[in-house]
Amino acid sequence: MTTALDQLLHWYASLTPDTVQHASRYYAADASFRDPFNDVRGIPAIEAIFRHMFDSTEKPRFIIRERVAQGEQAFVTWLFEFKLRGKPYTVEGASHLRFGPDGKVVEHRDYWDAAEELLQKLPVVGLPIRWLRRRLSTPAPRPAPY
Repeated sequence: MTTALDQLLHWYASLTPDTVQHASRYYAADASFRDPFNDVRGIPAIEAIFRHMFDSTEKPRFIIRERVAQGEQAFVTWLFEFKLRGKPYTVEGASHLRFGPDGKVVEHRDYWDAAEELLQKLPVVGLPIRWLRRRLSTPAPRPAPY
């Protein structure tokens, strides 16, 4: 499974519009893929997510950070860097991957906080999200008086 994971992560780190079509090398035909915005099954749907990524963002790229593999599962942390209208963004997240007996991914689930990592950074949408996060966060403890 380590070789399959290494190959998959290399594909992500070097993903281009031309290599999206190679998803079938790494994903099973009926693989599931879920993130905060998508919940799909099958290679055509997974490829559509990445084609849309290249169509809707500028210079998207994944930076693989850490990985832990055990048995048929892996957990990977990553950064996703891209630009929207020339402004740079970075999303920090993680993926839980399950591999089938043939070494292909059968389940891919991405974990990242869409509000913190993306939405609150946007001009109009971000203002109410930032306000709400401030209102709901636990205040820092006050230092003890001397």
